[in-house]
Amino acid sequence: MDPTGHKYFGSVDYVIFALLLIASMAIGLYYSFTGGRQRTTQELLLADGKMKCLPLSLSLMATFQSAVAIIGTPAEVYTNGTQYWFIGCSYILGLLIPAHIFIPVFYRLHLTSAYQYLELRFSKAVRICGTVTFIFQMVIYMGVGIYTPALALNAVTGFHLWGAVLATGSVCTVYTALGGLKAVVWTDVFQTVVMFTGQLAVIIVGVQQAGGLSDVWVKVRDGGRISRIDLDPDPTVRHTFWTLGVGGVFLMLSLYGVNQAQVQRYLSSRTEREAVRSCYMVFPCLQVALTLSCLMGLVMYACYGDESRPYVRSKDQMVLYFVMDMLQDFPGLPGLFVACLFSASLSTVSSAFNSLTAVTMVDLIKPHYSMSESTASLLSKILALSYGIICLAVAYVVHLMNSSVLQAALSIFGMVGGPLLGLFCLGIFFPWANSIGALVGLAAGLLMAFWIGFGGFLARMSIPAEVSLLNFTNTGPDVSDNITAVTETLDSACNKTSGPLGLHGLYSLSYMWYSAVNSSTVVLIGLIFSFMTGPTKACDITSGTVYPVVDNARSLLQHLLKPSVCCSSSPELRMDGHKEVNGIVKEESPTAQERETFLSSHPTSCVEHETSV
Repeated sequence: MDPTGHKYFGSVDYVIFALLLIASMAIGLYYSFTGGRQRTTQELLLADGKMKCLPLSLSLMATFQSAVAIIGTPAEVYTNGTQYWFIGCSYILGLLIPAHIFIPVFYRLHLTSAYQYLELRFSKAVRICGTVTFIFQMVIYMGVGIYTPALALNAVTGFHLWGAVLATGSVCTVYTALGGLKAVVWTDVFQTVVMFTGQLAVIIVGVQQAGGLSDVWVKVRDGGRISRIDLDPDPTVRHTFWTLGVGGVFLMLSLYGVNQAQVQRYLSSRTEREAVRSCYMVFPCLQVALTLSCLMGLVMYACYGDESRPYVRSKDQMVLYFVMDMLQDFPGLPGLFVACLFSASLSTVSSAFNSLTAVTMVDLIKPHYSMSESTASLLSKILALSYGIICLAVAYVVHLMNSSVLQAALSIFGMVGGPLLGLFCLGIFFPWANSIGALVGLAAGLLMAFWIGFGGFLARMSIPAEVSLLNFTNTGPDVSDNITAVTETLDSACNKTSGPLGLHGLYSLSYMWYSAVNSSTVVLIGLIFSFMTGPTKACDITSGTVYPVVDNARSLLQHLLKPSVCCSSSPELRMDGHKEVNGIVKEESPTAQERETFLSSHPTSCVEHETSV
């Protein structure tokens, strides 16, 4: 090891890393020259609606099981223990609600972009505002997702920083532009296998190096890394059961309920039943991914304990340092884990490219310019390439910042994804909401998001130096403490007193509550302004855009009390008239169960039931 602390790759490691990039590129090229050759936007953006649930579920998981999670989660567990593991509790409601509410609404309206719903429910202005907000969210996240693994790799191995960034960005840009959603989904499947294999290899070797499973358990237990359930209701405490298990539900809904990258996969399913199944199958996939990441953090602690590493300047670099240190005597395994890391990055960024291309085409270009399918397909590919260039530019901006990648990424989704979740919830669950209320609510939610987010960041940066010295988790000499370290310090300092008050208490809010607070702000302000300007009339609501919570709850109660009465479906419950609204035709007709809907064929009557609450 040289004086800079670098552990260098061997030739076998470089070969394995190169094979990952070549295989991903090959999948994209394959789908660009087979089938319909991506000549239509329907095939390019929705895979002709022919995807099956197994590859879709792996793709849904891989989309947000990014390099951020693979680096950030083990580092979090290594530093603070297994409390973060409880975020797995939020996966239950975070996937059940999309499966039974959001997917039926979006699928039965035959959409391409989730933001088409906003125009059907509210107005074109709301649709455009939602689209622009989503683009802002995903462009920032792309920069974090592509830069994170490259930075860690450079810090630990000396691998050229911008060489890694350019390799990742260019490869996923090319296969996304050429192969469309089919290429994105199947590369996600391949990359998921690589991710799990790489993590398992590191865990197995790490356990052997630590002396076996029993020794690992003793070391992490004695080191205080096995966390108990923290039921502290204080929302300013960074990680408790409530912040992770309840606040995490809102984060999951913003990811798996209304995010275009995921909605686009649901809409590419052969049938609605397949889309719901894919959402169900994401649950075990996410649990496996979370378990592997947390186990890696525990194995890291068993090997290193609280011992500081002078070459590691932040805990986000700790994972790669551990990998290179533990696997240096196993040629090829360091390359396998780096391939795992970049697989996560590729899957996230390619999904972002594809979803950004879809919303730009469907929401911003097609409504204003008429063009042939071949022209639209070509323009979509150009847009994917353009977003690839933007991604590299954002990665450079991220390069100028310094923060904990896990918290930074989740904060971005909470700050921007929360208001978008609130906007969709306002339309789906509240038939009284109108266009003005939606616009004002979205603006209020975004203002609240950035007020809390940036206000909290500035407040933490102003913590006195003597307080920051209390923080033992900051392992590096960097002058600018990472966000996670400063937050932990602030939490511990505040807990010694009666707790933060006023604005200071708001700024101290755990980042896991961002999505809940921001989405609730949108709904509350949106409803207030809707009633002030005149609530939407029942006859003005497009059929299929409102989910009747009360009617469905009543039907469920009747089913539980009198199963024999409710076992048959009402023949008049059908969805009609939506293929003509969006001009998208599914090749396979839905089954009888899928045609059964939560709305009657008369929109006026169904909304009247809702307004009687």
